[in-house]
Amino acid sequence: MTNLEKYNQVFVQTFEVSEEILPGYKYQDTASWDSVGHMSMISSLEETFDIMMDTEDIIDFSSYEKGKEILSKYDVVI
Repeated sequence: MTNLEKYNQVFVQTFEVSEEILPGYKYQDTASWDSVGHMSMISSLEETFDIMMDTEDIIDFSSYEKGKEILSKYDVVI
């Protein structure tokens, strides 16, 4: 499984959305991406990619696309 597939899977499973909407997906676009959903996603991403995100990055993780940018700081190539 590629990193992109893993990344997408976290979003699909955490927020129960289809993969097709992910490119434009943002925080609070759906009721499932609230503060609790956000932390669940962060936890899943940290476990999936064996990383530990800084608090600032967790706060800045505001969209699907921004997340790719943030993960690159941790040497995760999406």
